[in-house]
Amino acid sequence: MSMLLRRAGLPAAALIAIGFFAYNAVLGPNGIVAAKEVQHELATKQRDYALLDKKRAELKNRVDLLDPKHGADPDMVDELARKQLNVVRPDEVIIPLDKK
Repeated sequence: MSMLLRRAGLPAAALIAIGFFAYNAVLGPNGIVAAKEVQHELATKQRDYALLDKKRAELKNRVDLLDPKHGADPDMVDELARKQLNVVRPDEVIIPLDKK
């Protein structure tokens, strides 16, 4: 009987090890199922990155237009000053809008 346990012990341990690694390869934290979720999350993050990169490019363009080294764009300076100082020209008509 003890000889049978000794002869079956190594194959049993090998089967348990193979089963453990097979389970983790499919359902583990880095397995096939998790890889699909990671790919989906990667696609989402890439879309977010593209939106942020576009926004960054727009902001960089506005900053470049206000750069005094390259000569500030008069229209951009006028728009920014009027918005921050809350001023209008005498020939403009203001129509107030109710914010609800």
